[in-house]
Amino acid sequence: MNPAGREGSPPMLTAERLGRVLPGEVPVTLVQDISLTIDRGEFVAIMGPSGSGKSSLLYLLGLLDTPTAGRILLDGRDTSGYGEDELATTRLRQLGFVFQFHFLLAEFSALDNVLLPMRRLGALDEGSAQRRAGALLAQLGLDGQAHKRPHQLSGGQRQRVAIARALANDPPIILADEPTGNLDSHAAANVRQILRDLTRELGKTVIAVTHDLTFASAADRQIGIVDGRIDPHWRA
Repeated sequence: MNPAGREGSPPMLTAERLGRVLPGEVPVTLVQDISLTIDRGEFVAIMGPSGSGKSSLLYLLGLLDTPTAGRILLDGRDTSGYGEDELATTRLRQLGFVFQFHFLLAEFSALDNVLLPMRRLGALDEGSAQRRAGALLAQLGLDGQAHKRPHQLSGGQRQRVAIARALANDPPIILADEPTGNLDSHAAANVRQILRDLTRELGKTVIAVTHDLTFASAADRQIGIVDGRIDPHWRA
């Protein structure tokens, strides 16, 4: 077990015989019979060829999509019976998301983009939320960029704002879908180090889909997905 884990506690995330099939005249299988456990404070890279089901698996693990088979346990709790409200609250409290295309709101400043999850959850008053958002941006080297809008920032800066937003409610799990896929090598290295440091310094669990072998080499473990299944023999 990763040293960041708590002895005797359940894994941070468990998937049991997970499947996702899109219905239709010809059903499409995205994920099939996937079982895995991910420990607290572990950095896991999910890899595989294009169309293999990597992102589909990530969206299931992040409770953004609903499995058609199997179940997901988050910190030992079965999420299969959660309604929409409970799923939304769980995502806000326990899961942070970073995507290849940052999905920052163009009309909002960097600071306001980071404030969005905190305002939705409502656990902090506005003053405390403003201070936390500012502190997160400063920790990610963006203290001078807080009031700029996304179009005024570089690609690497926008992705760091997206990471700050993912951390806004202090979730234990960060899920990233190709977080360096749209960045130059310098910005990609910066994002890779930030995600690595989240596990080492803050004990976060980081699960990232990537095609980037350098990024994957920084992870504690690589999981290969081929045709919607875990392939223990997969190699890039």
